[in-house]
Amino acid sequence: MKIMSVDLGNARTGIAISSPDENFAFPKGVITEYNKDKLVKKICDTAKELEAELIVAGLPKNMDGSEGFRAEECREIAGKISADSGLEVALWDERLTTLSAHTVLTMNDVSGKKRKATVDAVAAVMILEDYLAFRKRNPS
Repeated sequence: MKIMSVDLGNARTGIAISSPDENFAFPKGVITEYNKDKLVKKICDTAKELEAELIVAGLPKNMDGSEGFRAEECREIAGKISADSGLEVALWDERLTTLSAHTVLTMNDVSGKKRKATVDAVAAVMILEDYLAFRKRNPS
């Protein structure tokens, strides 16, 4: 099954897709959009283009596991994506993925404009890799 992940942001949303066998996650780019309705449409269009069968959306939780305003907003957007695309949208804890993505980019000497353009896609890959590992450990 091809699974697409989204790292929702205020301005930039990272996109990643899995291989059909769910063994690998690949960055597919960043959607730059401030308008939520337009963002939902672009995400749905991307899911269709990539032939995704499931979407995983990062859910930003606080370090203590609680959810704040941003998590509520992500739940709302995920609901709209599901309704508009007809696909299931799974929410996945994304704590520290953006920080980890910055670390990976720093270790690979990616900086400046290139970092800004790729960090969200790298975070989407990390969300997807974590989700794929969970699915392997918990087949259903």
